[in-house]
Amino acid sequence: MRPSVQEMIAQSKGKKSKKIIEKIIPILLFLIASVSVLTTIGIVLTLIVETFTFFSRVSFIDFIAGTTWLPFSNKEAQYGILPLIVGTLKITLIAVIVAVPIGIGAAIYLSEYASETVRRIVKPVLEILAGVPTIVYGFFALTFVTPVLQGLFPEIKIFNAISPGIVVGIMIIPMIASLSEDAMSSVPRQIRDGALAMGSTKFEVATKVILPAALSGIVASVVLAVSRAIGETMIVSLAAGSTPRFDGDFTGSIQTMTSYIVQVSKGDAGYGTTIYYSIYAVGFTLFIFTMLMNILATYVSKRFKEEY
Repeated sequence: MRPSVQEMIAQSKGKKSKKIIEKIIPILLFLIASVSVLTTIGIVLTLIVETFTFFSRVSFIDFIAGTTWLPFSNKEAQYGILPLIVGTLKITLIAVIVAVPIGIGAAIYLSEYASETVRRIVKPVLEILAGVPTIVYGFFALTFVTPVLQGLFPEIKIFNAISPGIVVGIMIIPMIASLSEDAMSSVPRQIRDGALAMGSTKFEVATKVILPAALSGIVASVVLAVSRAIGETMIVSLAAGSTPRFDGDFTGSIQTMTSYIVQVSKGDAGYGTTIYYSIYAVGFTLFIFTMLMNILATYVSKRFKEEY
């Protein structure tokens, strides 16, 4: 039975509306995708413009090579960023020492030893750590971890690098564990079965077969976690102190790049002053650190990626 004229008109209108929607959807999705790109460009441009304003007042060489950071000095302000970089690296080093073995160990257990039921329970519980507000971690470091450390090592001061470093490490464990477990779980079952059939123990399979096969994903997870540790703010602001120091001491007060930005942002400097513009220079330095870590993670993932 042939369709009526009205039905043919309705079908024609339906096809036209579908064509219009098909044309609009890609444009709409492009605009949505462009938001993040434009936001990133806006942030970078803001950092660059304000950083150039800072360097019009402070020597670039003094900034990158100076070992004294005294922006609030009553005599002569000094803006050598190395003490802030050293403080940031101290926190990051301790965090990596804490998080990498625990995170990879948890990933090995979840991937190779845990039953499906245990995995469904343990992995979400582990990832809850990622949802805890960082300010809560900061008070945990200050009011619990630091007193415990002082009980074991009395020379540790109230504000120090060890306590926030440990807590930052705890905070990034879920990132390393989850991403590493995903990488290890993606290794084909046949590889495990082949290694076991040749007489390898389960631990040997995990450490000598699965870990090398999932190396790209594991290293990428560690690099991303380190990037997260470098940019951590509230934990170090609360528990690390605010004393820029260019030395190797971990037991006393330090200051990181992020904690300095918080200090100035609380109103310690007026708008338009050199100290105000210094937070953009420090922020741009921090941005470069984070960008380099992300580039490294991408390179490692591509360089050591295994195809199955």
